[in-house]
Amino acid sequence: MTGAAAGTAGTAGTAGTAGTARAAARRGRPPAFDRAAVLAAATRLFWERGYQATSVGELTGAMGIKPGSLYAAFGDKAALFREVVEGYGRSPEGEFVAVALAQEASARAAFARILREAARIYPDPAHPAGCLVISAAVNIAAQDEEVAEFLRGLRAENLRLFEERLADAERLGELPEGASPAALARYFGAVLQGMSQRARDGADAAELAATAELALAAWPPELPEPSGSSQPSGSSEPPGGAGE
Repeated sequence: MTGAAAGTAGTAGTAGTAGTARAAARRGRPPAFDRAAVLAAATRLFWERGYQATSVGELTGAMGIKPGSLYAAFGDKAALFREVVEGYGRSPEGEFVAVALAQEASARAAFARILREAARIYPDPAHPAGCLVISAAVNIAAQDEEVAEFLRGLRAENLRLFEERLADAERLGELPEGASPAALARYFGAVLQGMSQRARDGADAAELAATAELALAAWPPELPEPSGSSQPSGSSEPPGGAGE
């Protein structure tokens, strides 16, 4: 490399460094908007339309910010969506499954609570219908496979938690021998996904509550009492026998 070439490279490097510094400075500035408010607007839009059908222009319009502010504050649409989903997971509408699993003493009580709360939450007109994590995954394009994989991972984690709780129930004798924790976990996961879609199709809380009760009827029955534990039917003698 000649001296002139080296000088040109050095100038370009200096300019690049300065540009990077300016970009970093812009990123470091506090945003001129209420982050919680713009995230709430983005959440509602993603929840209503799904990830793929929501454009950056629609997001910035709903959030009341310019595209440059979105990219500076959140990175890009996918990063914004991840932050939205993380916030949703900490909301009452998003955390009710984990809360029920943690708080209920028995597995059956936990799943009864999950299904009954889903029947109440999914059609609530205070927010878009259904579950954001389920509905946002519809029709994601191939170029956004990372987003689709992110959502699949969240749903898979829910199934893992379901199966873990049901396996504990099996060990504790809450489930009869031969019941499959894995099959039950997938069943309840499918019911929840179906309830979310029915809510988006207009099902009300009464319909979803009926679905929840039907789903709970599939819970494996309790083990029967041992055959020698009760007095044979038709006997009129007291337990001590005649003459006592």
